[in-house]
Amino acid sequence: MRIAVSVTDDEKFTQHFGRAQKFLIYEFDGENTEFIDRRESIKIPGEKHQWGKSLKVVDDCDVVICLQIGMTAKPGLKSMGKKVVEDEGPVEEVLTRFVEHEKFMNKPLNF
Repeated sequence: MRIAVSVTDDEKFTQHFGRAQKFLIYEFDGENTEFIDRRESIKIPGEKHQWGKSLKVVDDCDVVICLQIGMTAKPGLKSMGKKVVEDEGPVEEVLTRFVEHEKFMNKPLNF
């Protein structure tokens, strides 16, 4: 599973999907997470509705983790089969929360 995290310019915290100029890309195999790429999505100051520029950068990703996402962008991503997770905080903490949740949800039930 490929995960894109929209990040602030200093790459420390999650950022709004449409405003993010950087995305960190990770590969998650169900057990381990590995950083694989850093991508830029250049935005024009003052221009509205730039989520399409972000979408092009994360097109090959299965999951998008961001601080927030607009009312048009969210259903757009979901209609493309992408999972959208809104979470706030340092990138490593947000990524860890997502991975732990995925591991828990995919754990076999023992009856």
